[in-house]
Amino acid sequence: MRKSDISRKTAETDIRLTLTLDGTGKSDIQTGVGFLDHMLTLFARHGAFDLSLCCQGDTNVDDHHSVEDIGIALGEAFREALGEKRGVRRYGDVTLPMDEALILAAVDLSGRGGFYGDLHIPAQKVGTFDTELTEEFFIALARNGGMTLHVRQLAGQNSHHIIEGAFKAVARALRTAVSVDPDFAGEIPSTKGVLS
Repeated sequence: MRKSDISRKTAETDIRLTLTLDGTGKSDIQTGVGFLDHMLTLFARHGAFDLSLCCQGDTNVDDHHSVEDIGIALGEAFREALGEKRGVRRYGDVTLPMDEALILAAVDLSGRGGFYGDLHIPAQKVGTFDTELTEEFFIALARNGGMTLHVRQLAGQNSHHIIEGAFKAVARALRTAVSVDPDFAGEIPSTKGVLS
């Protein structure tokens, strides 16, 4: 079973996370950041990942440490659950409409982590959530997951829709990338023989 258990504790956050790649989209998310709970619940559902996550963070300061460290832990979870990445499709992409917002996400499980974003979120906050933390989350996810991740906004004016579209699009792109390709089962999808 492609599954990982991550514990990450710093002076700022204490995170426990379990990820199952071949899941059904069920989740139990308690980050202390309400909007992020909503986004990660959608992420699990649209990626068909089973995700259990509990974070105790210094949200009395602000949400930055929790959001970034959760991105780090989730990236580590993907890396651990994928192992050598034998048989995976490696690439995934989707163009996803979320009402007036249109988001393109593309991922390569290259082993070389990098986030390349082009999101124009008009509001500084959605509820109490600092919208600039969206990029911080995806940077941490990509770097620690060893994935090349592109997320581009093709249309959109509503900040909630743009961010929600991004989380859903990334989840669906990852769902494809981590899926097993029966034509290449057991093979590492690289001419180098390794993805790292």
